[in-house]
Amino acid sequence: MQETKQITDKDIQTLVGNLLRTGVYISMGIVILGGIIYLFDHGREKIDYAVFDINKVSLKTVAAIFEEVVTFKGVAIVQFGLLMLIFTPIARVIMAVVSFFIEKDYLYVLIGLIVLSIIMISLSGGFAH
Repeated sequence: MQETKQITDKDIQTLVGNLLRTGVYISMGIVILGGIIYLFDHGREKIDYAVFDINKVSLKTVAAIFEEVVTFKGVAIVQFGLLMLIFTPIARVIMAVVSFFIEKDYLYVLIGLIVLSIIMISLSGGFAH
């Protein structure tokens, strides 16, 4: 019979550390790629920094960012990379909840779910709407 390997806290910490590191590297690569695309498309434009027109800002929602990423617009790709950077710690909280569930530590599962719900409420605009 084959022995099953028990998952230890060190294995979970290594997995979470690799998740955070990989998430940061991927988001950094996406932001750099978006910046290069943006510079190729708009590098020679003159910008008037004295005037700010809020109506020119098209990427106000996550859905708008995803719609523009498909067309390979540099600004949208940069913002998508920043979204990936924001969602990396959220993935870490999800991983912590899963690891606590595997360890059958249900109090910490509950605490992790509360933290995750607070993060999601704050990302969706909080109670200000």
